[in-house]
Amino acid sequence: MLLSLLFVWSLVAERMARWSITAPIAFAAAGVLLTGGDRPAVSLDMETHTFQTCVELVLAVMLFTDATETRDYEQLGRSVGEGRLLGLALPGSVVLAALFGALLFPGTNWWLLAVAALVVMPMDLAPALKFLRDERVPLRVRAALNIEGGFNDGLISPLFVFCVANLVTAEGDSFADLVLNAVMGAGYAVLAGAAMGCLAGRAMRRCLGAGWATPDGLRLANLALPFLAYAASVLVGGNGFVAAFVAGLCYARTAHGLGNEHLRLVYDAGHLMALAVWFTFGALIAEEFAHGVGLPVLAYALLALTAARMLPVVVALAGTAFSGAERAAIGWFGSRGVTSIVFAVLAYTQLDGDDAAFVVNVTCATVLLSVVLHGVTTEPAARWFERHSRKPTVPADPAR
Repeated sequence: MLLSLLFVWSLVAERMARWSITAPIAFAAAGVLLTGGDRPAVSLDMETHTFQTCVELVLAVMLFTDATETRDYEQLGRSVGEGRLLGLALPGSVVLAALFGALLFPGTNWWLLAVAALVVMPMDLAPALKFLRDERVPLRVRAALNIEGGFNDGLISPLFVFCVANLVTAEGDSFADLVLNAVMGAGYAVLAGAAMGCLAGRAMRRCLGAGWATPDGLRLANLALPFLAYAASVLVGGNGFVAAFVAGLCYARTAHGLGNEHLRLVYDAGHLMALAVWFTFGALIAEEFAHGVGLPVLAYALLALTAARMLPVVVALAGTAFSGAERAAIGWFGSRGVTSIVFAVLAYTQLDGDDAAFVVNVTCATVLLSVVLHGVTTEPAARWFERHSRKPTVPADPAR
């Protein structure tokens, strides 16, 4: 069924784009229609170990590709405020989301609120992809969003694993034990990912230069790299997500001169996996919202997309060369998507029933609202920037 959907979508994607129907919308709708009801056409068992492993591998590939994509903006030759966005705005957003959760869901465990905040706050640019590709939008705005989106899920993933561990920890494991395990896991992951990324980049450059490999062969090697980094880290007791992200960062720095064509296959594979995740999102919606959605969940989703995201971003970028409109655009277009869905599925498979339902409910509401709201505001925002563009358009350094 998924292969049939992929085939049909490939034939009509351009036509659907004219009606603002994107791939995430189409595959999520298909997930709702095909997995809902008493006799679904497709049955998904999300509680199996195999399903959980597949979801983890999807996130590993996404983290790897996000890390390699950030080098596309090196042409700017200057900071685009990414340090402030990642070091100030991201922690501020997570804290605000947890506080909003405490207000809307009194009595909820703080670790569970932290897990929910870490799930709903990472950016995924799929719902706002048209905005990022629109040349009417200033390049530095698109660069800031893309770089932040590439790094924030990699930074959040170890915190997510740590908070989930505090909810499911067995008796006898103290908080200090969990902290030590998390630090050791991250350390092993950094070492494994750095080793894999650096060695792979140098080996590919030398083998291609010596005529031992072809560009087509490098595409296959790149497809294997995120899986190898994930597996190597898990084998030594590290965090596979962190390893895949670090491998992408190191590979992008050591494989210079090879261009982007050799990464095309892993990008396509990541896109294909993302479509499967959107289908899973539709299944989650069909299950969780079969009997409606509560007002506190909707309020939390709206606050996560607006105040919890925009206030820290606007404050963090104050005093930079970004205009007020640019800061607002960066804050607003922090769309949610595949990363949040993957984290929610992992929480669903690891947490107890009520805790899992809480995380999945707020995630589904947040992502669904993001798809709708960011989708309908993309074109008006691009038109506003086109009308108010200034000449010359060479940006000053926003970090000063």
